[in-house]
Amino acid sequence: MTIDRRFFLRGLTALGCSAAAHPFLTTVTLAAAGGGAPLGDHRLVVIILRGAMDGLDVVQPLADPLFAQARPTLGVDTGALDLDGYFALNPSLKGLMALWAKGELGFAHAVSTPYRDKRSHFDGQDLLEAGTGTDVGLRAGHDGWLNRMLQAVPGLVAETAFAVGRDAMPLLDGPAPVRNWTPDLKLSLSSQSQLLLDHVYHEDALFRDSAQEAMELAAEADRPRPVAAMVEPAATRPAEGAIKMADVDRLVDFAAERLRGETRIAAFSQTGWDTHKGQRGAIPRPLLRLERTILRLRDQLGPDWGKTTVLAMTEFGRTVRENGSRGTDHGTGGVMLMAGGAIRGGRVLGRWPGLAEADLYDRRDLMPTSDVRAWAAWAMRDLYGFDRNLLETKVFPGLAMGDDPKLIL
Repeated sequence: MTIDRRFFLRGLTALGCSAAAHPFLTTVTLAAAGGGAPLGDHRLVVIILRGAMDGLDVVQPLADPLFAQARPTLGVDTGALDLDGYFALNPSLKGLMALWAKGELGFAHAVSTPYRDKRSHFDGQDLLEAGTGTDVGLRAGHDGWLNRMLQAVPGLVAETAFAVGRDAMPLLDGPAPVRNWTPDLKLSLSSQSQLLLDHVYHEDALFRDSAQEAMELAAEADRPRPVAAMVEPAATRPAEGAIKMADVDRLVDFAAERLRGETRIAAFSQTGWDTHKGQRGAIPRPLLRLERTILRLRDQLGPDWGKTTVLAMTEFGRTVRENGSRGTDHGTGGVMLMAGGAIRGGRVLGRWPGLAEADLYDRRDLMPTSDVRAWAAWAMRDLYGFDRNLLETKVFPGLAMGDDPKLIL
């Protein structure tokens, strides 16, 4: 077998195609600082929920009679679990109720980015991950907000010399170094082939080191790992019988293993939230995957869960009224999920705008009353001590963070 640069790049391209076809998960991206400093001991996990998750179905305002009126099939007999006497949690997330009781789960309702009116998933996700306002062009090629945060961290270890699989997540695009990995990574070479590869590219430091790192990650990905003992009961519920969780587990296990070490930042995305029709049957699947992700992170992180904050956010919410297909359409205000042992949870945060038609945005959407970027900014300030001015001018340019919601313990 002849191994040259073209052969190796073809292999990486094939890996990329495989990852791009993956239906639920994208590349997990991680960032570390040497010895955990100066980011300290706190871990931050950001999950982008692609497809515009319906926040009104996830955290349901059951105490508002207008909710059932607007949703004659989706807003009645929902089986939701009471959170605080006003809001209730979708039953597909019932496995998270123990976290709610412990103060390790919370939500910010009626949130959005500055994106309005065009209701494009692509534009909405671009703006969400760029972390900018609408004064910056959606295709301006700017950095992602998480990368801009990392650019402010002195002494960050440069571990990224390659990307395997789908492009890096936009919120981590930028000059600060990150590493990329995909659960579909398969790279198996004999020891003889590896020696040959090393010989061919011995003088090419960038490619030699990148290839070595790719093989190390592939070997680690294939290494058997113990099954988390506390992840149940998500995988055994009747509604989950047809839902494959192996990909979720593989991604979470890989991320958690890094987060137990030097890694302090992890980001990935989950899809499947675009529920235009048959929402009652469609939304449990992505919810169960999200629940599985959070519970497995908790179990795999062990004691480090107490220093972990998970932020799950989506590009925009959905219409208040259900449509003729018993689904919902692209809207504006949504919900943000927060989890982890580091958060001050057990709360539904944000100012609730109400569901009367006059209170809706464009008389159809939940009115956004806070900027999703502000919640992320306060988490970053509390976790890592970033200066407020830096967050409002560099990480999220033009953002007004408002009052401190005291998200972190």
